[in-house]
This record gives sequence, structure tokens and C-alpha cells, in this order.
Amino acid sequence: MVYALTDEGRKYLKGGLPEEQLMWSLTKSMSTEEAKAKVPNFSIALQWAIKNKWVEIKDGLIRKIKDLPDKYELKESLFAAEQGKEIGKDVLSMLLSRRLLIEEKETREKKAEKFVGKEIANLTEDLIVTKKWKEVTFKPYNIESVGRPLNIGKRQPYTRFLTEVRRKLAEIGFKELTYKTIITEFWNFDALFQPQNHPARNWTDTYVMKNPKYGDLPDSKLVAKVKQAHEKGVAGSKGWGYKWDEKKASRLMPIAHDTAMSPAHMISGLEIPGKYFQIVRCHRPDVIDATHGVEFNQMGGFVIDENITFRHLLGLLKEFAKEMANTDKVRFYTDYFPFTEPSVQLSAKHPDLGWIEFGGAGLFREELTSPLDVKQPVIAWGLGIDRLAMFKLGITDIRELFSYKLDWLRNAKGI
Repeated sequence: MVYALTDEGRKYLKGGLPEEQLMWSLTKSMSTEEAKAKVPNFSIALQWAIKNKWVEIKDGLIRKIKDLPDKYELKESLFAAEQGKEIGKDVLSMLLSRRLLIEEKETREKKAEKFVGKEIANLTEDLIVTKKWKEVTFKPYNIESVGRPLNIGKRQPYTRFLTEVRRKLAEIGFKELTYKTIITEFWNFDALFQPQNHPARNWTDTYVMKNPKYGDLPDSKLVAKVKQAHEKGVAGSKGWGYKWDEKKASRLMPIAHDTAMSPAHMISGLEIPGKYFQIVRCHRPDVIDATHGVEFNQMGGFVIDENITFRHLLGLLKEFAKEMANTDKVRFYTDYFPFTEPSVQLSAKHPDLGWIEFGGAGLFREELTSPLDVKQPVIAWGLGIDRLAMFKLGITDIRELFSYKLDWLRNAKGI
């Protein structure tokens, strides 16, 4: 009987049998854990190395008893099978016991003969080489029939959307900024000129940390300037006219809006002109419904330039809606934020949900920029990127963005 190598046998002929690989990896001794990490098919390797009396296990270590022979009989038999030579009965039984190393060899003629006179669906290599394909009948193929759908692996649709947003912003010169999940109220509110008695700072509108409750404030000079802005005003303003509390400013909280990171980046040095953005995971108490959640993403940022104006901001917001939400039905409403003046709200029309607010924007007030030693005008925005994704992906419930529903994950719109 003539035998031929299987794919597994050819792999071991080229790269060495598992027990050979184990012997090549050993010096004098090695822990079993280390050997497992180095040697593929470790259990097979160890079994045959012990059987051949090449190694022993003692105190959890594999110890080499003797070196690998120059000519290993099983390996030599693989060479013989590769060349179509006969293999001795004793070695043959060992090779067959190893499974998947050798197999009984059939000629291509015999393999091809099996199909002669039959109707077949697939053309094999044997049929081509022996030209027996001329003697078989091929099944008719219906090119109009619908095949079985293939559910191939792909990125989660919302993750893909965020990646595309980052790419588009980078292509037009924006730099992405980092953010922190837990920050002090100083950065979330005070540095943004939001007074400490503002309703948004109540427990009903923001989360606070129980433990630890307080964090460190930044440089004392910056803290003093922010305090001055709140109590007495800067750049010609009168401030809020109350006694600013440093301890309240040092309270820790989960970040509530993306703009909280802007002042921290503005004091670290900016390129002027410069364009910056950040995608921030925000946290606020809210009633969960089709357009709201207690955790959500915001895409915010700012542009700083000597000649930047409010008209530039409106144009930029319109482009965001067009590029990221596939809509040109946008509206601007006057709005109020403690840290911008003038301020504007951007809304866009969803085909099913009607007009949806995307977020707010405006020109940073001097009460914010002056304590940070920023002299140039700055336009800034904070948009609900989750809602933009709803437009792009064609969904009507914001919770679907984080869904585990296989139908949606498989069939969501491509971006």
C-alpha cells in the first residue's frame, strides 16, 4: 500500500514534529508553563518526547535526558512518504496512530473516475488534470436564484460612525483633544463662568462623587482670576456679585458636557489660528426616552483666530449637519449659555421625529477667556453626536445605538 502526506504531515515535515520542536526549545530544563507558551501542540510533543526517553518531568520542570537524534525515524518516514517510497510496518503503525500525518494514496485517475457519468456541481482539480471533465454532466446553475445571506464580521455601526466623524474633522485640519471622565466642578462650571448658584449645578441636573468627594484645583493664579471673574468681573463686566466658594469648585463629578474640557486645553497652549474637537462621554440625570439618555456622547470643540466671527460659527454648524447627519433642513434659534455670547441652538428635521435639538454653540465670553490669558475670539460648540448618528443610521430611538439586537447590527446602514 502506498501512502501520502496529509496537509498536517507536510507542515510537520517542513517545520518539525511537535516533539522535535520541544527538544529544540529546551536547554537543560524548562517549566511546563514556559514550554506550553513556546511549543505548539505541547501535550503531543511532551507525550512523544517522554515515550522516546528524551525528557523527564521532575519538580514541575521538563529535564532533557538526551539530545535529539541526528536522524529521527518518524521524520525520515515522512520524507519517504513524501517521495512515494514504502514505509516499514512498525513505523507505519506509529504514523497511522498519530492521525492526520499520512493517508492512503489514490491516483488522480481513480479519484476522477468516481465522477464519470454522474451529474456534478463542482469542478475538481483532478477532473481538470485528467481531462475527465469532458465525461461528466454539470448541474444547471440558476444565476437568478437568491443565495443565502452572509453575516460577515464588521464594526459596530455607531463605532463606525464615530470613526468617520473623526476622519472628516481631521481632514479639514481639526486636532482631537483628550478628556477625563471625572473632573472637578471648577472645570465643569467655574472656569466656564457658570455661577455656583446656577440651577444646572443642583443634584437634579448633575451627578456628584460620594468618595472621593473633592479633588485638586489647578494653579492658584488661575483660581484667583476665575474667582475675580465671578465675584467682581473682568474685561469690563461686573461678574455675578456673590462670594465664590473654593471648596464647592473642588467637588468631583462625572463630566456633564464636552465644553468642560475646553478651558483645560486652552491654558496648555494653543496654535493660533487653531481648530480643535473632542468626543466626550457625558453623564447627566435625565428621563430615558427615544432622544435622551443618562449617558451620552457629545462632539464639541472650538476654533480660535484673530478674525473669527459668529457667521463663521453658523456656517460650520450647517456643514456639520449636512456632512454628519445627511440633512440640510436646519434651524438656528437664539439661546443662552453662561459661557457664550451671542449663543445659538442648532436643530435639524428628522423624517420621523420632526425637529430635534442637536446642541448649543456661541462665542466664548471674555469672562471665560480673559482668566485663561486668551486674547483672541473663540467660537465653540457642543453637539449631541448620538442624535447626529440617529439621522445618519436611519433610526428613531437613541437606545438602538447601543443595542445588542443582531438584526440591527447586521442590517444597519453602511456609512
